Amino acid sequence: MRFVIQRVTDSSVVIDGETVGKIDRGYLVLIGVSDSDTEAVADKMVKKMIGLRIFEDENGKTNLSLADVEGSLLLVSQFTLYANCRKGNRPSFIEAGSPDRAEALYEYIIAECRKSVPDVQTGRFGAEMKVSLVNDGPFTILLDSETL
Repeated sequence: MRFVIQRVTDSSVVIDGETVGKIDRGYLVLIGVSDSDTEAVADKMVKKMIGLRIFEDENGKTNLSLADVEGSLLLVSQFTLYANCRKGNRPSFIEAGSPDRAEALYEYIIAECRKSVPDVQTGRFGAEMKVSLVNDGPFTILLDSETL
């Protein structure tokens, strides 16, 4: 499982001209799932993401968590995080999870995040989305379950 976590001052997802998710301060999280991922892996990833201390405190040090700043989450499924570009110039996505498996885990992640984060917004699984963000910093973290 892969999460690309971007600290943002605002972010939104638009589908067919309609804004389906919008946050102010918080994380835009792109979520990639492989077929080997499980709910246990998702639990580990969510715990790590929510616990990250990447917001600045009064001294300019990255000591504050999402909860400390009352931040929001915008969760977006992103199968292209499993693009394999080793051969040729056209990416292969065979390492990405099957749509049914990936959607089930994406929905599970959303539900788990909502247990501890008051404002969780989402994109729509499988939809053509336009994602906008103002990356704060810029500050971007890649979490990969293979390296946790």
